[in-house]
Amino acid sequence: MTPSNEPSPSRRLFLKQSTTALAGATVLSTLAPSLYAAEDNTVNIALVGCGGRGTGAAADALNTSGPTKLHAMADVFPDRLNSSLKTLQDQFGAKIDVPPDRRFLGFDACRKAVDSLGKNDLVLLTTPAAFRPIHFEYAVLKGRNVFMEKSFGVDGPGIRRILKAGQSAKEQNLKIATGLMWRHDMRREELMRRIHEGQLGDIILSRCYRMHGPVGFANKRPGESELAHQIRNYNSFTWLNGSFIVDWLIHDIDICCWSKNDWPVNAQGHGGRQVRTIPDQMYDHFAVEYTFADGSKLLVQGRHIDNCYNLFSEFFHGSKGSAAIWDALGADPSRIYKNQNMTRENETWRYAGPTPNPYQREHDLLFEAIRKDLPYNETERSAKACMTSILGRMAAESGQLVTFDQALASNLDLAPGLESFTMDSPAPVNSDATGKYPIAMPGQTKAL
Repeated sequence: MTPSNEPSPSRRLFLKQSTTALAGATVLSTLAPSLYAAEDNTVNIALVGCGGRGTGAAADALNTSGPTKLHAMADVFPDRLNSSLKTLQDQFGAKIDVPPDRRFLGFDACRKAVDSLGKNDLVLLTTPAAFRPIHFEYAVLKGRNVFMEKSFGVDGPGIRRILKAGQSAKEQNLKIATGLMWRHDMRREELMRRIHEGQLGDIILSRCYRMHGPVGFANKRPGESELAHQIRNYNSFTWLNGSFIVDWLIHDIDICCWSKNDWPVNAQGHGGRQVRTIPDQMYDHFAVEYTFADGSKLLVQGRHIDNCYNLFSEFFHGSKGSAAIWDALGADPSRIYKNQNMTRENETWRYAGPTPNPYQREHDLLFEAIRKDLPYNETERSAKACMTSILGRMAAESGQLVTFDQALASNLDLAPGLESFTMDSPAPVNSDATGKYPIAMPGQTKAL
């Protein structure tokens, strides 16, 4: 996205050439060949949520070292399941073993897919974020390893469920990976190591931006229910994806909090719907100021409007210098500067190491943990990154200063009764007589 040329994390490119992906999957290369000789070490995979994110996650899982098979699939839409199945069959052939009786449809499809797995198998949870707490709880209850895509919930009650289930997973030694793939980007890893060693001194300010063109929207299909229409357009409804700042800016917010190894104590900000006319709930811009316990700040800007300045990056300002993932000119990633003026002549370090695909690497690390039975659980930090994003939305939509603890303890449930939904259930929000959906209004919308 001009001027930055950072690859978009809106979703992985799932139609990879197998040779390219395998070349990047080096994490497990040290495993002895005899590991697989004595018994069948195939990891069976169930995919829950068969859109672009899910299909991409399945491709990455199948591209890891060691025997894997796609064993089951689940979705509420048969066309999405069938499209995903064909895409994966074309790419992976015999690794796809999903007969009709393991193609599950409906709101109970996740349970059926999880139940079809055995010990040491893996479920990929890639539905819209509203369903993540329900699905994660069940997967952990059944003792399954999990990869869950971001985001991990849309409100305080959902995040509390994720944290509780994550603790249970830890006690069971289940392997839990999450879709915050920039944590496994080696450029960011090295920069964070240097920041934590004190090369920038104390971090006083961090900034992150995700500013680009508008998010798309599909009109309701003939005969489609309101609930189905909203699920197909999950990006556009707050109860499903938590808003633009939650589902997309979570990556950047997480990286900035990583620089502090901490989470903010409060947030205030603003946002609105200035240009967007599509009938949905999305704000087209956010700006939020977070404050940490030591008084330092995190500034977040999100915008998806045409013909505006675009930027997608994270920046860090310390008492001894500054750093950037991608600078405002789109320069090569991960640089450190001797002062706050991020120019070439002030540069003191730039990353020059390998850059394996972080989408693939997060799965390589997960499968290494599964095959070697290593402790691996990313739930807590990922849930808190999501809660920080939700906190920003709550502050901006209400116009109030909201604390992290208030947001996490809130009982505001954006989709009450979701666990009992069927495809015939009414949607949690509905349009008025003019076709417009309710929009959060600062000063009127309640934060908690």
